[in-house]
This record gives sequence, C-alpha cells and structure tokens, in this order.
Amino acid sequence: MRGLMMDRPLLIGALIQYAAEYHGDTEIVSRTTEGPIHRYSYVDAERRARQLAKALKRLGVERGDRVATIAWNTHRHFELYFAVSGMGAVCHTINPRLFGEQLRYIVNHAEDKLLFLDLTFVPIAEKMAAEWPGLRHYVIMTDRAQMPETSLPGALCYEDLVGGESSEFVWPEFDENTASSLCYTSGTTGNPKGALYTHRSTLLHSFAVCSANAVGISMRDSILPVVPMFHVNAWGIPYAAAMSGAKLVFPGPKLDGASLHELFTSEKVTLSCGVPTVWLGLLQYLDQTGKRLDGLTRVTVGGSAAPRAMIEAFEERYGVQCIHGWGMTEMSPVGTLALPKAKHLDRPMAEQLAIKARQGFPLFGIDMKVVAPDGRVLPHDGKSSGELYVRGPWIIGAYYDDEEATAAAFDAEGWFRTGDVCVIDPDGYMIIVDRSKDVIKSGGEWISSIDLENAAMGHPEVAEAAVIGLPHPKWDERPLLIVVPKAGHQPSKESITAFLGDKIARWQLPDDVVFVAELPHGGTGKVLKTRLREQFRDYRLPTI
Repeated sequence: MRGLMMDRPLLIGALIQYAAEYHGDTEIVSRTTEGPIHRYSYVDAERRARQLAKALKRLGVERGDRVATIAWNTHRHFELYFAVSGMGAVCHTINPRLFGEQLRYIVNHAEDKLLFLDLTFVPIAEKMAAEWPGLRHYVIMTDRAQMPETSLPGALCYEDLVGGESSEFVWPEFDENTASSLCYTSGTTGNPKGALYTHRSTLLHSFAVCSANAVGISMRDSILPVVPMFHVNAWGIPYAAAMSGAKLVFPGPKLDGASLHELFTSEKVTLSCGVPTVWLGLLQYLDQTGKRLDGLTRVTVGGSAAPRAMIEAFEERYGVQCIHGWGMTEMSPVGTLALPKAKHLDRPMAEQLAIKARQGFPLFGIDMKVVAPDGRVLPHDGKSSGELYVRGPWIIGAYYDDEEATAAAFDAEGWFRTGDVCVIDPDGYMIIVDRSKDVIKSGGEWISSIDLENAAMGHPEVAEAAVIGLPHPKWDERPLLIVVPKAGHQPSKESITAFLGDKIARWQLPDDVVFVAELPHGGTGKVLKTRLREQFRDYRLPTI
C-alpha cells in the first residue's frame, strides 16, 4: 500500500526561493575580487539568480548542459550555484589549483559549454583557451568598469549579462534525480574523476548538515565558509545556509589570518569551515597579535586530519568548539563529524579531546563497514583495521562517464571503496588510521602516518608535519618525519624525538627528522605525499 502524501520534488531552486521568501532581509556579505565589501540580501540574490538563469537561456544553455566556474567564494559565485542548477543545467565548479593537464582534461571531459571566471583566473583561462575547444562563451565575473583587456574569444561581462535581463523567471519543476552539479576529484593519481550530484542528493545532504548532530546550522548563524566553493561545493554550506536562512559571509580571495579575523569580527561570524592549513594560519596570527575570537562559537575542520593540538588550541585558548569531520568528493562530501555523546560530557577533558580528534560518528543516511584484505567484514571493536566502505543517498553510485574508475571503486553489493584504512569503535566513532597508499609497513606491522603527524604537530615549535615511508633493507619501510618549524623557531631533531617519546610506541618513532620551509599542498589543501616521496626518493635513512 502506498501512502497518501504529496509527491513534491527536492530541488535546489526551491532553496533560494525559500530563503528569499522567509529570510529575505538576511544579509549576504562578500569581500569581492575587486576589493570592496559587497552587501545585499537573500531577496536580492534570488532576483539576480533568476535574471542570470534567463541570461543563460538566451546564451543557449539547455537542461543538462554543463556550465563551469573558476571563482572564489563571492556573492556572484553564490548566484551561479542557484541559477545554473535551478534552471536544470549542471554547475561544474573547477579547482584553479589543479595542474594544466588536469584542467584541460576535466573541461573537455565534462563538455562544458560556458565558463564563468573571476578576474584572478583570467590568465589561467587565456593560457588554456586553445585546449578548451568546446567552450562557447567566457564570462568574466565583474562589472563593466573592471573588465580587463583579454585574449579570451568573445569574453562577456557578468554584470552586463545579469543587468540585461528582467527577473520574470519561474524556477521550473523537474525530476529531483536530475543532475545538479559536477565536482572532480583532485586527481593525484590518474585523471580526475567526476562526481555528478543530483538535486535530491544535495538537499538530503543539506538537511543532514543542518541537523543538531552535525554542524547545527540555523537562521541565527552568521557563516563564513573558508573552504572554497570550487572544493566540493564548499562542503554544501551555500545550500545549507539557504535552507536555514543563515547569514553568509564570503571571504573572496583573501584567506590570510588577518583578513579572516577582520570579517569574523565585523560580521559577527558564529560558524566557519575550512581545512587545517587555513586554521593553522589563523592560530599563528592570533598568537602573534594576541587577538581573540569573540562571537565565533564553532569551526569545522576537514579535508585532512585535524591535529589534536589544533582542536585544543581553539577550545581551551579561544573558547571555540572545534568540530572535526571527514568526507570525500564522492560523498557530497560530509560523512562523519566528531561530536561527543551525552555520556562523554562528564569525562575528563583529555578524554573528550581524544574523541574530538577522531574522524567521528556517521550522519544519519551514511552506512559504513570495515573490510579486511581477504574481504571479511570486521567488527566495530576499535581494534580491527581495514578499508572503509560506505553507502548512502548522497554518495555517488558511479563516476561520471568513467567505466574503468567505476568498476574499481565499488564492491559487488554497491558499497563505495574509500581507500581509507580505519577502525570503528563500539560507540560508532570512526578513526582513520591512514590512506591505504600512505600507511607504512614496518617489519610486518603498520605505522599510521596520521598518528605520527598529529603527535609531532603538538610540539610547540612545529607549524606543520608530514610523514612518509622510505625503503629499509631490514624493516621493509621506516618513517621519515618532515617538519615545517613555526616562524622564528629552530627545533632540533632531538627535541622532537624526545617530545614524541611518550606519545608514540618506540618502534613507531621516525628514523629521521628533516626540516623544510614548506610542504607541497594540492588543490584541496592536502599535503601531496606523492611529491614528498619523489623529493626524498634518494634520501638515505641513518638507520641503514
């Protein structure tokens, strides 16, 4: 027997329409690429998104066409999110930090019809234009006064495009399983792979992110997403903010500690989201200036493991709740968040910090299993480690137009293989031991590079750390610790080894410590261990 409920589709256009109708005077604030701060409301944003949707139709964009963006977190990018998907086309956000070959591949693989780009990225597009033959138009996201001279063929001005249309546009209704947006993995090995989201998956993900067991977004929040809108749709924050009616504060291209702190203070930001490298920069700025984070109640950190020292700094020194999360491009992206349960709240702070440093508890809708190399499903006992498999309504069921990658990514039951090695404890908290390609095998035992890195970053003179395994004739592999010192400090190998002595088992201690000025980071802020392995491939450990 079927129930007797209305069958209304879950559509992205409905989000911005709802925000305009019921939270219309709530502000959206942007630091623009041109420099000045821009302010308007959800009513203004929805009206301009309708004008933009009409302009796209006039340019020949049809349902299912891919419209690409290379842009910072600004109000114009926000408008594109809703105009493109809301009209039934596919919003393809492109990470400008990818290599030229990757940029060539994804634009052509996606068969993008238009490209919207911020002023910062015009030189990238000019260099790549000859390799993107399928693009019909380039739209530079600025006004007429700021339009640059460019070699891009038929370049259009964003504000002219929007201003040339009326707002007489009705968001269409269609199947909620229609494709809405396209994001590609960073492609550290092989070609990038496309995750093609639906309207339904996007809205279900937004409901989950807004829930109290997750980030708990509400209409009383002022949210500054530091995580780029070109990185997995800014973790879904633009959609969740519209769903909840929260104020949005976009940082534009300025992500340094001073610029972020200025917006936190002036716009009374309560929630911010970003990767560890951004938060390390902010914490260093606060240390140097003695400034506070008054009004900011919580930050979320993901993209790579959050060092326990970072969580402790936010919570104990600045009174800001630090929520550690985990997810993947293939998961829209949020899968888990490390919030303590009620029974944990009366435990000592050290135990609570240990819980918050885990990758966390799955949101409702996410199923997880840990699988041994021989295919056995392992118990959630906090000890048995294996590869993490996931499934759920906002997890991809296939890669976009890539049968080979799809065949390798799923098991016979349709579970997605994450490539992460983890354990799950009896309370359901997942702890990433390592990426399967980064875990170090030493004498038949596994050493977690993540555990070593997090322990090293607790040292008061260490800004950032990475661990890779190097070949060893006796032990197969041994860990090399690569350290970026904090500004003005010169820690010694001996001081770091001594610091790690009571935090890491003796046999897991690094065989050597080297110091570098900086670590290589990929387009999503993760440390590029492939680059480090190449850089140190001829390095000889002192234990050999």
